[in-house]
Amino acid sequence: MASPAAAAAAATPNSMLLHRPSPKAGPSARVPARAARIRCQAVAAPAAPSPLAAAGERGVYNFAAGPATLPLSVLQRAQAELVDYRGSGMSIMEMSHRGKEFDAAIKKAEADLRALLAVPDTHEVLFLQGGATTQFAAAPLNLCASPADPADFVVSGSWSDKAFKEAKKYSAASVAWSGKAAKYTSLPADFGAMSQNPEARFLHICSNETIHGVEFKDYPEPRNEAGLLVADMSSNFCSKPVDVSRFGLIYAGAQKNVGPSGVTIAIVRKDLVGSAQPITPVMLDYKTHADNASLYNTPPCFAIYICGLVFEDLLAQGGLAEVEKKNQHKAGILYDTIDASAGYFVCPVDKPVRSLMNVPFTLAKGADSEKQFIAEAAKEGMLQLKGHRSVGGVRASIYNAMPLSGVEKLVAFMKDFQARNP
Repeated sequence: MASPAAAAAAATPNSMLLHRPSPKAGPSARVPARAARIRCQAVAAPAAPSPLAAAGERGVYNFAAGPATLPLSVLQRAQAELVDYRGSGMSIMEMSHRGKEFDAAIKKAEADLRALLAVPDTHEVLFLQGGATTQFAAAPLNLCASPADPADFVVSGSWSDKAFKEAKKYSAASVAWSGKAAKYTSLPADFGAMSQNPEARFLHICSNETIHGVEFKDYPEPRNEAGLLVADMSSNFCSKPVDVSRFGLIYAGAQKNVGPSGVTIAIVRKDLVGSAQPITPVMLDYKTHADNASLYNTPPCFAIYICGLVFEDLLAQGGLAEVEKKNQHKAGILYDTIDASAGYFVCPVDKPVRSLMNVPFTLAKGADSEKQFIAEAAKEGMLQLKGHRSVGGVRASIYNAMPLSGVEKLVAFMKDFQARNP
């Protein structure tokens, strides 16, 4: 075992920032009483809330790409309401989706989302299932009259490539621009130079590539006759203001920025609803859900409820303009650390299109050094930093709910790691 003197000698200025605070003991939360029920079985007492949660400190920072970290205040509120939802005597997870309680919850979630994004009355807001991947099929099925209709795709990474390949089954999809040759580290420098088909039914983009870390800072103007722009916004949804009126369709899996896995949000122009191809399954037809206020069948009630709490939290922060400022600050700290490392850490993405949400980087010393970095970071309470299996390296996903303290701890660790492993 190293002596205290040796340990002190091995310490670096940044290593002193890495010690996790000792969790403070917090008062035990009382579980709200609910109506008595006669049961012929023993019922275990509910577990006491974590002292970390009670103290407002979780002990770790979760840098996962999705499902991702959620605001602690949202989780604590959901915990408090889990057994007895607002005096109903039922949990939100067990009540009818057609009851007054959930009806109020889903309507409030939609209203708050409309307020956050200034969604115009020309667009429907739909709470769906199946993830954004299901929308790779739903978009062409709803927006193309037949599989012979052309559609344009900007292929800027793994997810837009998958969307393009799926759309080929239900449309005459073609690539207007591809970043594959540059290993998906860039976006079109000149939107006007893209090879758009004027007869295309829509132009599709992925606004933020979760795996490769490229993000649109502005959006191309579609040259198709209808002027339809479609965006998969899964990993930067509600991270900044967006002019929804520019889009015919926006869709996003909730599990990055606004909720848990299980719910997908679609914002679709109303005049585009109701013209799906005849082969469209009922659950993929936007009209099915628009006509039934997202309640055609049992929706993912708990996931929608959590989204509603997140929307309330984002509004309380001052809206998406304020949220974007926080995200820019967090990302700036991390990218500055990478760029100031003299090549020790490398982000391959072109600087103008670096993502505010997903920051991929490698270590110049190679894969073994990256494994060591990820393992040591986990011991310090920074989890899920491993890059996607298709590209390797390191990836820090710093969504809305990642606190500034998490990014500050990560950059302190990066500097300390570099100092200890030159």
